[in-house]
Amino acid sequence: MTARPLVFFAHHQGRGHANRIMAVAAHIPEERPLHVLTAKPEQFDAMPREFSVTELPNMIGAASRSEALHDQPTPSVMHCVPLGVEAMRQHMGIIAETLRALDPALFVIDVSAEIALLARIMSVPAITIRMHGDRSDIGHLAGYEAGVGMLAPFDERIEQADYPQWARARTFYTGGLCTTKDPVRPRDEARKALGLPLDKPITLVIAGGGGSGTPYAPLTVAARAEPEALWLVAGPVHREGHETDFGNLRELGWIDNLTDYLCAADRVVASAGDNTVHEIARAGKPFLCIPEWRYFDEQQAKAAELARLGAAVHLPTWPASIPEWQKALDRTDALDTSILASLHDPDAARRAAEWLESEATRLWQVS
Repeated sequence: MTARPLVFFAHHQGRGHANRIMAVAAHIPEERPLHVLTAKPEQFDAMPREFSVTELPNMIGAASRSEALHDQPTPSVMHCVPLGVEAMRQHMGIIAETLRALDPALFVIDVSAEIALLARIMSVPAITIRMHGDRSDIGHLAGYEAGVGMLAPFDERIEQADYPQWARARTFYTGGLCTTKDPVRPRDEARKALGLPLDKPITLVIAGGGGSGTPYAPLTVAARAEPEALWLVAGPVHREGHETDFGNLRELGWIDNLTDYLCAADRVVASAGDNTVHEIARAGKPFLCIPEWRYFDEQQAKAAELARLGAAVHLPTWPASIPEWQKALDRTDALDTSILASLHDPDAARRAAEWLESEATRLWQVS
């Protein structure tokens, strides 16, 4: 008898959702069929095992078919459900038809509160991937209630104090899930491989790609605050036009070998993106966390929990003066890096897969 499939929904904004699903999928038993619903199937080109995929219309930004439909208020139990959007009707219809046809053991949603409600209406057991942030609104709580459980790809020690106890009891914490597999090596070995000086302090800035880029002006102030150090910036930056470049501030742009630069660095300045946090934890570096804007204050909430635990220094905004930078960097250098390192669990993806498989078996067991 063929096992019921696992169906995954992957939000197509950024690569994090797809990478996380592929990391978990590598540990799902081969006899369990996998199916993916996504608006960007190409993000799954590196899927480590056999699977099938259904492409969804990209409904982000699609217009309503009349002004009157566009102007209808959003129900409080939902977040983004404009009326009269053809792409959305097709999007949700394809999901519904796929669930009807495949009759999955579990529908794993990464992420969408509305799709969790759709799964419950269709009588399909759903697992929602958890993220940090202020998700106490009725829409998120309804999504949590609609599913059969939640999967948190992080350590329970950085759970938010305001997350409801009833929801916490239904959550499986995998430990810190990092999708990067590049080897971690000693600092000097990494520096030699990258052609970096062995005798200079090096700070790596990981610039987020979620918006227009990390602001460049604060980094020029940081470089002035440490003229004898080397500051390296990986990723896009945003310039306002008035910045002065400094010789100890170097832009790397997009790089494929981020782990090597993490290993080479003495400290890291970055946002609170989920995989970014666990990449830094995996390398065990002092972490100055400056969150990017995200819906529901996701990154601010995660950074606050990291700081509470002593795993990172959390700054809500970029330092604007040399004394501010020096104070923040001194605090960062004083961190016990073993705390952050302990938040990464190399077995997190396997633990997630084993839990999903156990739930898929338990929920369909006939006595």
